[in-house]
Amino acid sequence: MNTPTVSTYSQAPSDVVRAANGIDVAYRRVGKRGDTPLVLANYFAANMDDWDPLIVDGLAADRDVITFDYTGIGSSGGVTPATVAEVAVDCVGFLHALGLTTVDFLGFSVGGMVAQQIASSHPEMFRRMILCGTGPRGGEKMTFTELSIDELNDPVALLLNSFFTPSGASQAAGHAYLDRLNRRAADRDTPVAMTAAAAQLRAIREWGEVPTAGRYAMLSTIRQPTLIVHGANDIVVDSVNAMILEENLCDARLLMLPDASHGAQSQHADIFLANARLFLNS
Repeated sequence: MNTPTVSTYSQAPSDVVRAANGIDVAYRRVGKRGDTPLVLANYFAANMDDWDPLIVDGLAADRDVITFDYTGIGSSGGVTPATVAEVAVDCVGFLHALGLTTVDFLGFSVGGMVAQQIASSHPEMFRRMILCGTGPRGGEKMTFTELSIDELNDPVALLLNSFFTPSGASQAAGHAYLDRLNRRAADRDTPVAMTAAAAQLRAIREWGEVPTAGRYAMLSTIRQPTLIVHGANDIVVDSVNAMILEENLCDARLLMLPDASHGAQSQHADIFLANARLFLNS
């Protein structure tokens, strides 16, 4: 029997589970239990509070949704791994600690890199996958040399400038997004330490390095149905990477959203949620 939704994401309690490696992983869970859970993996230097409640609640309307903090990030213990591959290992350990053997997985930005790694190395774990604002290993313009942890000192400016375009409509969507992030009044997550953010930045830069051979070979090993969601004007992960993913994954469809940057799914929440739910329910 499905367990009914008992709270919205802004009210969802935080919990902790201990993985086999001894690390405590913080997570939140909303929605109806019983079907394949949908696990959300977050972007650079983000904790559980940085998930858009509109998106989480929309996805949780008819399914079990789980958010979590990466190792060393927010309220999770341990030391932030040096590579995306190591992050993926820890994520698999977290899923196993929850007793999950098969999930749907949505990865946003860094989370999309983690998603690709798990889909390739542990294909049995994923049923379907959604990749938002991300790119393949060794993708185009993905060395992130222009990204600095110093930008985290002004998170409002960082989000408005990188997640949304300069247009009036996009900036208005950005301010609405920021308002939603502040809905949670109690039990807020632990802020991300700058040392953890620096380690995470090193990991994504390593992911973006172009290999000497087989640049997109990993993508040919991924067989899960995949929905790719990207902003047409993404200044963080160039939109050409979404097209590379679509071309090289065996079962992928692309949703390119107009006048949108890195936060495309929040700016066009209605369109995103309609497509994501149709994809997950098919």
